Amino acid sequence: MVETVTTPFWWRCTQFHHPRRWLPAVFITHKAIITALWIAFLITLFWWQMDSTTTGILIFRRVFPARQLPKLRHVAFNLTDFGGVGDGVTVNTAAFEKAVLAISRKGGGQLNVPPGYWLTAPFNLTSHMTLFLAEGAVILGVDDEKYWTLMPPLPSYGYGREHRGPRYGSLIHGQNLKDVVITGHNGTINGQGQAWWKKFRQKLLNHTRGPLVQIMWSTDILISNITLQNSPFWTLHPYDCKNVTIRNVTILAPIAGAPNTDGIDPDSCEDVLIENCYISVGDDGIAIKSGWDQYGIAYGRPSKNILIRNLVIRSNVSAGVSIGSEMSGGVSNVTVENVLIWNSRRAVRIKTAPGRGGYVRDITYRNLTFENVRVGIVIKTDYNEHADERFDPKAVPVLKDISYTSIHGEGVRVPVQIHGSKEIPVKNVTFRDMSVGLSYKKKHIFQCAFVQGRVIGTIFPAPCENLDLYDEQGHLIRRSDSQNATDIDYDI
Repeated sequence: MVETVTTPFWWRCTQFHHPRRWLPAVFITHKAIITALWIAFLITLFWWQMDSTTTGILIFRRVFPARQLPKLRHVAFNLTDFGGVGDGVTVNTAAFEKAVLAISRKGGGQLNVPPGYWLTAPFNLTSHMTLFLAEGAVILGVDDEKYWTLMPPLPSYGYGREHRGPRYGSLIHGQNLKDVVITGHNGTINGQGQAWWKKFRQKLLNHTRGPLVQIMWSTDILISNITLQNSPFWTLHPYDCKNVTIRNVTILAPIAGAPNTDGIDPDSCEDVLIENCYISVGDDGIAIKSGWDQYGIAYGRPSKNILIRNLVIRSNVSAGVSIGSEMSGGVSNVTVENVLIWNSRRAVRIKTAPGRGGYVRDITYRNLTFENVRVGIVIKTDYNEHADERFDPKAVPVLKDISYTSIHGEGVRVPVQIHGSKEIPVKNVTFRDMSVGLSYKKKHIFQCAFVQGRVIGTIFPAPCENLDLYDEQGHLIRRSDSQNATDIDYDI
């Protein structure tokens, strides 16, 4: 019996249509084939560079048709309808104000910011509004402080964060709003903070610098698909808000020389989701706050129910994700998961001090990766910066119920530094599934003081003696009798 072998169609084509049978002789030589390939490449390159809207040729750039802007509200306006000019020179404050007023009178609407550079002084948003930044749209903040509105100090801070008295407002601002969206095709809001940072260092400012975007006493806030860049001070500051979602946002500032340019600072906020963001800034990537000393205690608005996930953060001078140090109203029920922190001074940090009062409790860190970080996990209880001399040193915060699970990384100098104190012990801390590679060998790399808690299973590096040891099934192996032991290297 003869076995029949069926050959693929593409193979049969190559056998019956060999190139030598149909190509002219001139293309058979190696040199001619190379020449033909170059001609084809040049024709392709010429087509790639052709601009369909002009007769010119672009250099290594393909121009795509402008993306159609979605209509997300029942009525939509364009900034140019109100006299806006996107040349980077014309000040468009009046155009933004007229557009927002028109939206307010309609009971809501969408403001489209087309491609261009839209210079403006600070302006306010309104309820039921969508601010939509097209691809290539850049809102530029005027960098002369005389055009920035002065506002009363935040009630939970007592006075402006850097100076007593009024503070500068934010470039984009809103108060007592509902249903506000800032989104787009990754357009940019640029605070042009360089002039502010220089004046701050030279002590030429008389008031606290303003954030880039600040929404206060508001509900149902969505900020997504934009880039926030070069804020004068904190970048994105939701204050005493509920139901806040921050998604697919890029936040950028120089990693050095850009003081206090925190990325996202939820402050006395409730029900917050921060996800799928990239943050590289000159201070904390994220800092959860709730007021400062006696003013925060009196204001009494905690930050709670906060989920932070799927982020990449770089903070060369501070920490990737911080809680505090202004946490006097309390912080609870926070989850930080699936976060990469790289090339940073610290990875995750809780910071407080006597005089803060309040609490930090029910905090979950899960599936974190540290790469080239000086100190991985930090709890610091002597962050002694106060609103004024009237703080109560007996108002001590409570730190408890904090867990770290699936913590991994490499190039970490000190993986853990939990610095409790006799006045502020750290209670009920749990470590599980931790393996952090070290940048160099050092004795005291898992540092503890006045901490009570447990280690479940095997972790690396070996834990401090303050913690109880359990096996993977949760059976007690060794009970610590050294919870108040101190092993902190203050030079780190």
